[in-house]
Amino acid sequence: MDGGDGDGGGGGGREVGGTARSPPPPPLEWKFSQVFGERAAGEEVQEVDIISAIEFDKSGDHLATGDRGGRVVLFERTDMKDRGISRRDLERMDYPIGRHPEFRYKTEFQSHEPEFDYLKSLEIEEKINKIRWCQTANSALFLLSTNDKTIKFWKVQEKKVKKITDMNVDPSKTVGNGCIASSSVSSSPKPYLANGGCPDRSSNCLSNDYFFPPGGIPSLRLPAVTSHESSLVARCRRVYAHAHDYHINSISNNSDGETFISADDLRINLWNLEISYQSFNIVDVKPQNMEDLTEVITSAEFHPTHCNMLAYSSSKGSIRLIDLRQSALCDSHAKLFEEPEAPGSRSFFTEIIASISDIKFAKDGRYILSRDYMTLKLWDINMDSGPVSSFQVHEYLRPKLCDLYENDSIFDKFECCLSGNGQRVATGSYSNLFRVFGCAPGSIEASTLEASKNPMRRQVQTPSRPSRSLSNITRVVRRGAESPGVDANGNSFDFTTKLLHLAWHPTENSIACAAANSLYMYYA
Repeated sequence: MDGGDGDGGGGGGREVGGTARSPPPPPLEWKFSQVFGERAAGEEVQEVDIISAIEFDKSGDHLATGDRGGRVVLFERTDMKDRGISRRDLERMDYPIGRHPEFRYKTEFQSHEPEFDYLKSLEIEEKINKIRWCQTANSALFLLSTNDKTIKFWKVQEKKVKKITDMNVDPSKTVGNGCIASSSVSSSPKPYLANGGCPDRSSNCLSNDYFFPPGGIPSLRLPAVTSHESSLVARCRRVYAHAHDYHINSISNNSDGETFISADDLRINLWNLEISYQSFNIVDVKPQNMEDLTEVITSAEFHPTHCNMLAYSSSKGSIRLIDLRQSALCDSHAKLFEEPEAPGSRSFFTEIIASISDIKFAKDGRYILSRDYMTLKLWDINMDSGPVSSFQVHEYLRPKLCDLYENDSIFDKFECCLSGNGQRVATGSYSNLFRVFGCAPGSIEASTLEASKNPMRRQVQTPSRPSRSLSNITRVVRRGAESPGVDANGNSFDFTTKLLHLAWHPTENSIACAAANSLYMYYA
């Protein structure tokens, strides 16, 4: 793998007007932390176990994953709890914490089941497309999960298991529990002993299920309810259904804590968390005649602090920023971000690889990170003339676009993420590789890491080369076909192992990423 493919990488960082440039932070050295669901060599991965969504909560103390089988698995942080130090106290300390984030399995639940739409004769698969954490309350966790058609609001809470103890009857010798009631309603007159005993064992006043001492029980006492160990219970609070004709690709919480959006190919709906039977359509790009359709919505996200602003991306490579204060139906955007096409660079694949698969706001809301097939781009919302930085993710695949198109890999939707301090960005690639770029001014950081226990083993430093022009595609593809999986420069790649989903811890340099059914975690 060519570590120099990120040339252009830190290229251009962000200028801060009127201030002296501070030196960029040094490149991070990533180390393996944990793996959940590691598979043995040669072990076959079940389709339902493949991870399809990853999300940290705002505190970074919880991590959720969703899979193609409709399950949501929750992990909780343990390194803070083991020390017995509160997060607030840790934040007051001046010295850095020596330990890296460590997580453990918390619980899992079945979020979605496969369904069938009888009106359209379509199967709706249970695969989790997105997970979003909501605000916590009373030590309960709340999150939204969605498949292609239905969004669900979940509450996960610890409940103490209550048991009845201090019984009058010896529970170890008890099998049934319905006989005492039968004795109280028996119509036949029978001689009774104290406390309900009956000398005639053959009568139906008392079942053989109960054992009473000879002469009955000397004194009755009220049973007591005691709480023993606690167990986590996931309960579906609300179901938001029947609002999307097309597949849902995004959900995003609003900073007001009350509303969220859901987006499909042609529409964006605004929901209130408390109301599941109605939503407001705020963006509709569906033309009157579907033959006039030229672009679709690919991703949408609320601004992290301004509850009236959201952004959505399109299959044409543009990002639109909209302001909910302007009008109820936001078909007209407040700002449009797109990069002008370089003259003479157009080809059959131009529009396909320009399609944006994911967008993320930086924590401060000033920047938007977008991922198209070949590049990561960082946009300043105050500057719509073009991206402030562009990062080449796997430029060495450009000569392979024909092959990628034929096996449908060119339509893979890679996610992207930003570090909490906004100084670095990350995204996935093929062969279970992911890239981390520095985007601070002057940074040339461009790391290539592998989702394995030794993430740095693919970190090969080679001099950066100019990328080939598109005119060479046919010749290079023909030559590459002689040895599939290796390009002309020796870079190996495997289209079947792709790292689509990853998330950056909100406050620390820690990344969680999914390689098939395995969840890998790294720290720096």
